Amino acid sequence: MKKYIAEMLGTFVLVFIGCGTVVFASRYVGSIGVALAFGLALTTAAYTFGPISGAHVNPAVTLGFLSSGRMKLNQAMGYIVFQFIGALLATAVVYMIAKGRATGYTLEMGLGQNGWGNEYAGQYSTGSAFWFEFIATFIFVKVVLKTTACDLKITGVVIGLTLAAIHILGMPITGVSVNPARSFGPAIMTGGTALHQLWLFLLAPSLAGLLAGICDLCCNCSCNIQSALAPKVAALKAAAPKVEAKPVARPTTKPAAPAKKTSATAKATPVAKAAAPKKASAKRATKSRSAGSGEPRLDL
Repeated sequence: MKKYIAEMLGTFVLVFIGCGTVVFASRYVGSIGVALAFGLALTTAAYTFGPISGAHVNPAVTLGFLSSGRMKLNQAMGYIVFQFIGALLATAVVYMIAKGRATGYTLEMGLGQNGWGNEYAGQYSTGSAFWFEFIATFIFVKVVLKTTACDLKITGVVIGLTLAAIHILGMPITGVSVNPARSFGPAIMTGGTALHQLWLFLLAPSLAGLLAGICDLCCNCSCNIQSALAPKVAALKAAAPKVEAKPVARPTTKPAAPAKKTSATAKATPVAKAAAPKKASAKRATKSRSAGSGEPRLDL
C-alpha cells in the first residue's frame, strides 16, 4: 500500500505544479516556463518518491514496465488507479485555489486540460495530435526504462529534462499529455470538449507505453543472450589450439648457369681427334697388303 500512496502523491505533485503553472502563471512565464514547471515537478517527484515506488506517476510508464516484464499485472493496475486519483485530487486543489481570484474564476477558463482542433492553441488535426502524443510518449517511456535500468544517480534529472523538452516542442499541438492521468484530472473537472477529446490522451500514450516496453524487452533479451554466450565463446577460444602463422618463403628464380664441360668430356675430345688419322692409315695399309699378295688377277 505504501507504493500506491507514493504513486498518488507523486502524480499529485506533477499535476499540481504543472497544471497550476498553466492556470496561475502562464501569462508571466510563457510556454517555456510551463515546460520547465512540468520537468522540474517530475524531477522532484522522482527523487522524493522514487526510492519507494519508482515514481512512475504516469500510467504510460507503468504500462511500459508491465510490457517489459519488470512489473506484475496486479501491481501495475494498483499503480494506475492511484495515479488517476492523485491527478484528480491535484486538479481539484488547483480549481479551489483559482476560485479565490478577486476577479473570479470559472471552469470555462480551463484547468490546464489538453486538446486539439479549431478551439485549441495551434488548431492541429486529430491525426497530428494522435501521432505527436504517440511518438512523444514512446520517446519519454523509452528514456525512463533505459535510465532506470542503468540506475544512474542523475536519472531524475534526465527524465525531467526529457519531459520539459517534449513540452517545448508540443505545447502548440496538444498542450502535451504523454500521461493519461495528467489529462484525466483536468478533463473530468472542466468537462465539455476536454472530456470528449479525452479518449485520444488515454489511448495514444497507453499504446506508446506498451510498445516502448516491448521494444525494451526485445533489446534486453538480445543483450542477455549475448552475455550468456560470452563465457562459452571465451572458453571455446581458450580451448582451441593456437596455430602460429609461419612466414611463407617465396622462391627466388635465378637464370640457369651454362653447363660446364666435365673433365671426361674434355679429355675424350682430343683422343677422338687423334683416333681419326689412325683409322685412315690402317685402311691404306690394308689396301697395300692386298695389292702385294700373289692373288690372281683377271685382265679383261
